[in-house]
Amino acid sequence: MKEFVEYIVKKLVDRPDQVKVSQIDSERTVILELSVDPADLGKVIGKNGRTAKALRTIITAVAAKQGQKRAILEILE
Repeated sequence: MKEFVEYIVKKLVDRPDQVKVSQIDSERTVILELSVDPADLGKVIGKNGRTAKALRTIITAVAAKQGQKRAILEILE
């Protein structure tokens, strides 16, 4: 899951070398913390948060398809 998020976000931003995804596992959820260059933050969030919402929807669907825990994407500033 971590590699999947990293791959998608690297295609969206201008500075793909600054993309970092860390994964925190708990009992029922997997939290993916996404960190990007401050200049690329707007591209990841998108207009009215549409890109971020789409990323979260995709991650939720992939986690459900794989039968994994609930997945949450947090975008760090």
